[in-house]
Amino acid sequence: MKAKLGVGALVLLFLGGLWLIAAPFAVGYQPRGAEYADATVNDLWLGGALAGISFVALVIYAADALRELAHRGRHADV
Repeated sequence: MKAKLGVGALVLLFLGGLWLIAAPFAVGYQPRGAEYADATVNDLWLGGALAGISFVALVIYAADALRELAHRGRHADV
């Protein structure tokens, strides 16, 4: 149960980071072709960091889960 909650939180953080990256353009507070506003730069950096860190954490979790499954598979025949 704790693992599902953790993975769910990481997925939500990843999606939140992606939204922060897309928000200035989707919502329209960054005019097309204009110099990036401070809020846009902040959203891009923060969203990129949030999405990147949560993605790396998800990959590490998936690798650990696969390693555990492989370990169980090897020792199930013994």
